[in-house]
Amino acid sequence: MNLIQKIKDKKILEILQEANQITLKNHGNEITLERAIFLSWWCDKGDCSFCYMSSQKPLIQDPKKARRRVEAILAEAEMVRRMGWNIEFLSGGYGAFTTPEIKNIATQIHQITDNPVWLNVGITSELDAYGEEVTGVTGAVEVANPELHQKICPSKPLNDITTMLTTAGDLGFKKAITIILGLGETPEDLQYLWEMIRDLEIDRIIFYSLNPHPDTPYADTPQPASLYYAGVVAATRIKFPQLEIITGTWVDNLANIGPLILAGSNGITKFPLFKMFGTRYGRRVEEEVQWAGRKLKGTFTDPACLDGESPSVELEPFLKRYIKSCLNNKTEYKV
Repeated sequence: MNLIQKIKDKKILEILQEANQITLKNHGNEITLERAIFLSWWCDKGDCSFCYMSSQKPLIQDPKKARRRVEAILAEAEMVRRMGWNIEFLSGGYGAFTTPEIKNIATQIHQITDNPVWLNVGITSELDAYGEEVTGVTGAVEVANPELHQKICPSKPLNDITTMLTTAGDLGFKKAITIILGLGETPEDLQYLWEMIRDLEIDRIIFYSLNPHPDTPYADTPQPASLYYAGVVAATRIKFPQLEIITGTWVDNLANIGPLILAGSNGITKFPLFKMFGTRYGRRVEEEVQWAGRKLKGTFTDPACLDGESPSVELEPFLKRYIKSCLNNKTEYKV
């Protein structure tokens, strides 16, 4: 029986067991905490039907005011370094920052963390501008079924994404894609996804579950079932043993973490870091990793990690603000 049929027949535990063994053999037992660093809340496209930024675009009169201060971005990178987390990627809507500005930010983050960054800044033909400060390029595929993708993300053609990723590979960058589950795809659509991973020689995939935002067509759509999510990840792990898999879940779905790890996830993401740090929600993340039989890289609870020398005086006010937010979580974060 093939993997897609097993998902359709609800034989999720069977493929979870196989995926878990494959993951331990090929990747070991370490789980990373991943943090996407956003550059701006503005997007020139603004028409992806699931996206929070599509609901905000009509409300933003001056796109420049939706940009984050570079000092805040760099301070966040320093906080991630102190906590032992990884930077999932730099992310920003179309038209928020120029390529030279993004390169400058990536270069400074590379200097702070001693690690080159992943980019997820939209479809671009200017990848040759980047150098050792960037390790890889992420294509925001979201849905691999071409017809569904065209309906949901009309301004981000799949052909343009695949062309960009092919160029990225030619330039020596690693390649990643993002996929959101719960947008109306079916188990059969995994064929499109697996074909893309194989043909583009994708190094990394980030799975997310739908987060229904108000004022979008998905506002009243439920998030995907936890075992469906785990089944998709497990089947992908079995098909691609060496693939790096990152999975995102939300505060109201922390119970997804354990099954997703057993399904083959190497790292977990999509948390409100500074609100959750040191709370029972942060502790729950760590316990989910522990009970999946894995070792966590980094911390969600240890306040000792917050101290450190600032990379520059310009970042100190922002670092103090982030640290204060972490230490002031006496009232537990409420969903």
